[in-house]
Formats: sequence, structure tokens, C-alpha cells
Amino acid sequence: MKTLIKLAAPVVLVLAGAAYADRPARNVNGFRPPNLAAAQNLTAQAYNRLEAAQRANEFDMGGHAARAKSLLNQAADEMRLGSGPVKLLA
Repeated sequence: MKTLIKLAAPVVLVLAGAAYADRPARNVNGFRPPNLAAAQNLTAQAYNRLEAAQRANEFDMGGHAARAKSLLNQAADEMRLGSGPVKLLA
């Protein structure tokens, strides 16, 4: 029984962390610019795939999945900022 608890505890912690992790935002208006909105959608899909890999424990990621998820969040934020009003320099 103690062995089962020792094995289950890390799994529970990973799943709990995944539940509270910030997901990439999908807040770029799809009409302006549409390619940026599509790219932001792809960051959310990549994030979901990383979570699935972590849940399946397909391989030891050594913290790299968490770092990748953080970078996907940063990318989504940059896309949101980039989709704002464009100032013409003329």
C-alpha cells in the first residue's frame, strides 16, 4: 500500500499542476489579422498536445514540457499585442 501511495503521489501532483496551469489565450480577433488568430489557435493546440504527452508520461521531459508551455503562453500574448491597432509611420 505504501508503494502504491509513493507511485501515485507524483502523478496526482502533475495532474493538479496541469489543471491550474495557464493556457494560451485565444483573444486575437479572427478578422484582424486572420493569420495571427490562426497562429494563436495553433499555440493552444500545441499546449494541449504537450499536456496530453505529460499525462501519458510518454517520456521523461525533464522540465522541458513546462518550459515549452510557458513559451507558448508568451507567444500567444505577443500575438495578442501584435494584433492591436497599427500605427503608421508616415
